Amino acid sequence: MEAVEGASKSAMAKEEGDSALLASLQSLVRSLQLRVKELEAENVKLLSQLTNCCCNEKEKMVDGSAVTVSRPVEKSRESKSSGSNTTKKKVQEKISGYNASIVNYQCKRYVALKIMYFGQRFYGFASEAQMDPTVESEIFGALEKTRLLVGDKKESQYSRCGRTDKGVSSVGQVIALFVRSKLKGTLPNHEKSSEFVSKEQYEGEIDYVRVLNRVLPSDIRVLGWCPVPVGFSARFSCLSREYKYFFWEENLNISAMEDAGKRLIGEHDFRNFCKMDAVNVHNYRRHISSFAVSPYDVRFDGNQLWAFEIKGSAFLWHQVRCMVAVLFLIGQGFESPDVVDALLDTTKTPRKPQYIMASEIPLVLQSCEFQDVKFICSSDAGLALRVHLAKECRTFQLQAAIFKEALLSCVPMTNDQSSLNNGKMKKAAHVPLMSRPTEPSYAERRAKLNSAA
Repeated sequence: MEAVEGASKSAMAKEEGDSALLASLQSLVRSLQLRVKELEAENVKLLSQLTNCCCNEKEKMVDGSAVTVSRPVEKSRESKSSGSNTTKKKVQEKISGYNASIVNYQCKRYVALKIMYFGQRFYGFASEAQMDPTVESEIFGALEKTRLLVGDKKESQYSRCGRTDKGVSSVGQVIALFVRSKLKGTLPNHEKSSEFVSKEQYEGEIDYVRVLNRVLPSDIRVLGWCPVPVGFSARFSCLSREYKYFFWEENLNISAMEDAGKRLIGEHDFRNFCKMDAVNVHNYRRHISSFAVSPYDVRFDGNQLWAFEIKGSAFLWHQVRCMVAVLFLIGQGFESPDVVDALLDTTKTPRKPQYIMASEIPLVLQSCEFQDVKFICSSDAGLALRVHLAKECRTFQLQAAIFKEALLSCVPMTNDQSSLNNGKMKKAAHVPLMSRPTEPSYAERRAKLNSAA
């Protein structure tokens, strides 16, 4: 009996001890939580003072512009945060010349950048394709390397005008985002836009064109920059986009293609001139404001280079390449210009005939038009840009000369070989567009998607 009572007392004592330990731990947790809040408040206070602090600062020069780094503040944060694992994780961000969280508290401004790129080696412009390299990934790499990037892509309020496909080039792409600024007080609340218009706002600012072009690859260049209001969107603020498509004249009927191209002008349903995305796109009406075909100042072996110039408010996926493919069929004499009218009449032609769209390599996003956006470029940056582009032109002309030498060095074909090859290269019989198999219509695609859901 005494043994049972002893065991009972021992259990009660253990429970009391556990309760006391638990209460002690809970009290310790509460005190730590309070301390964490105090440290976080102190962090915010220190960071808010950092931009105005002129003492104990180290400036690292990056291409002529300074990045402010405060080592003593970082040490203070580390020494005062030993009581919390959560706070430790926050303050263990080491500054090695650049820290995005500190840049967030520096002066920044919202700008538009005009970009050119030669698209042959890129998997498109946008980095969402999960394939590298893309033009966008190279640009953001340069922004990070030059310490111009403010936060990540979302925090910088990034937008792009056009999402060009793999192989497509541009001499007028436009992007917009927040970047670091050297001007104190530039847009302090990031809301007012009136400051952007004054010319004084450009003086003393970072030379964004020069700084970025020094680290970008040779096939990407920034052509200019312009301060813009925070509500500006490179995509939705764009008034019009213009594309050029280069091609050799060969035996094409230029006048027939011009006749057909003029029929594309105006607002139409272009579902038969695009790659349909029934999941995300439900309106296929687009407005083409102008179409032209003109010779370019380049010839090769008596063959003239030409270009289509197509301008519109917006374009569907692969729309330009599909339109050009149909124009080439007309230029080759396989189709009449009237086929354009038939394809634009989606009541009579609800399903797109199957045809191969034109190559992506000759396609160029020529320009993007905005209201009250005038890009600027310093004289030094402009000179460096012209020297670089002229050098690239000479490089490609040298390569063309080498290929021409190789062409001239080919072993001549005998008459027997020539006739044999001509016999083998018979063209396949052309099937008229309106007689070809068709793709599913938009209504059929939507019905399939709804049934799957």
